[in-house]
Amino acid sequence: MMHRRALLAGLAALPVAPAWGRPPAKPAFSARPVVAATRLPGIVAYARLDLPGDSLADAALAAAPMMPASTLKAVTALYALAKLGRNRTFATRVIRAGDTLVLAGGGDPVLSTDDLARLAADLAASGQPAPARFAVWGGALPQLDEIAPAQADHLAYNPALSGMILNFNRVHLGWRQGGSRMSLEARAASHSPRAYTITAAPGDGADLFSWRQDGLHESWTISRSAIARPGSRWLPVRKPELYAGDVFQTLCRAQGLVLPAPEVIRDLPPGEVLVSHSSPPLEEVLRGMLHFSTNLTAEVVGLHASGAADPAASARAMIAWLTEQGHGADFTLADHSGLSPDSRVTAQGMARLLAGPGLTVGLPDLLKPDPLDEHLGRGATAAMQIRAKTGTLNFVSNLAGYLTRPDGNRSAFAILCADPPRQAATAGQELPAGVLSWTRDARQLQRDILAIWS
Repeated sequence: MMHRRALLAGLAALPVAPAWGRPPAKPAFSARPVVAATRLPGIVAYARLDLPGDSLADAALAAAPMMPASTLKAVTALYALAKLGRNRTFATRVIRAGDTLVLAGGGDPVLSTDDLARLAADLAASGQPAPARFAVWGGALPQLDEIAPAQADHLAYNPALSGMILNFNRVHLGWRQGGSRMSLEARAASHSPRAYTITAAPGDGADLFSWRQDGLHESWTISRSAIARPGSRWLPVRKPELYAGDVFQTLCRAQGLVLPAPEVIRDLPPGEVLVSHSSPPLEEVLRGMLHFSTNLTAEVVGLHASGAADPAASARAMIAWLTEQGHGADFTLADHSGLSPDSRVTAQGMARLLAGPGLTVGLPDLLKPDPLDEHLGRGATAAMQIRAKTGTLNFVSNLAGYLTRPDGNRSAFAILCADPPRQAATAGQELPAGVLSWTRDARQLQRDILAIWS
C-alpha cells in the first residue's frame, strides 16, 4: 500500500498538459485518496467551496451530522456579530444604593483581577465612605452551575456562568511537593490576590478531584497521587459572585477602603453608578475567543445575542438565525461553545456558512492564522495562507476556515474527524488512553488534505 507521504509527493509532481488552443487547466485534486491512505479510525467528513461560488469543489460525507467541538465558536461569532454589532461592550459597575455598595456584573466575559483593581482604585479615589453592606449582582445573564454538566467537574474550561465573571471563572491552584502549602489565587498579569472563598486540601479519596459547597465557601479535595510533585493548575469557580466580591473586597482594602463581607443579591436595586469598567469591543472579544477557544466566552456572547433564559433556548435562537441565512438544515445545536455532546453540524453546512455570512462580516480576519502549526510545526501548507478554527474533544478533531493558495485563489472548507464509539466511551474524561496519538494523526490528515487542495 502506498504511504500517504508518497501519495502526496506523487500528486504534487503530476504535470498539467495544456490542450491545444486553451490555457492550461488548473488541477483539482481530490482529498479522497489521502483519506483512504491514512486509515484514521472513525469518520472523516469534508467539504471545500472555492470562492466565489456556491457549489462544492471537493467533498465526502459532506452531509453527515458530526460533533462540531470548538469549530462551533466560529458560528457563534457570526451570530453575535449579527445580533450585537462588532462595537458592543459589556460594563461592570459599582453602584451606591442607599447604605449598600453593589458590584454589578454586566456579563463581561474577559473581566480580570487587574480590571477589578482599576475599579477599586477609582472607587477609593472618589472619596466614598465605607458602606454598611456590600453586595454582588450577577443577574445580567442566566445562572448556570456548569457550562457542560457531562464534562468532569474539575476541568477549568467547564466553570459556572452568570452575569458576574472574573478570570473566566477560574482560580489558580499551586502546591509544593506532596500537596503542602497549597495556594489559591485570582491570578492576573499584575494582581494575584488570594481567593478566600475557595479552599483546597489534599486527600486520600478515590477521585482525583472532588468539590463541595461549605456554606458560602467552595472546597476542593485533591488526591495526593495528583500532587506528588510540585505544580499548579486552574480550577473552575462554581460561586462566581462570591469569588468576584471576595477579590474586590481585598483590592479595595489595599486602597484603604474597607468593605463588609460580600453577599449575593438576586435583584439589582436602583442607585447611582460611582465607577464602571467596559470590556473591549465585541470584535476584539471574539478574536480572543477564536484564538484561545474559551468556552465561557462563547456561551456568554451567545446568551447576550439571544437574550434567552437558558442555554437550550439560546441554541434554538441561534438555529433560527441560521435558518434565516438559509443554513438551518445543516445544524442541530445544544450550546454555543461546542462542549455539548448533542450538537451536530455538517461539513457542507460549515463551508457554505463560512463562504456566505462569514465573508460578509470579515470572519477570516478574526480567525487564527495556521492553527495546525502549533501542534505539528511548519509543514506542507506553509506556501498557502490558512485562517481557521480548530475543534477538539476526546476522539474528535475538526478544522474549519479559509485557505488562500499561492495564486491568490481562496476556498472555505471544513474537515471533521471523529471516532464516535471511542468518543462516547470517554466523554468528559481528561486525556483518556490513545487520544493524543489519534488527535495528532487527525491533525496530520487535515494538513495533508489542505496540501492536496493547494
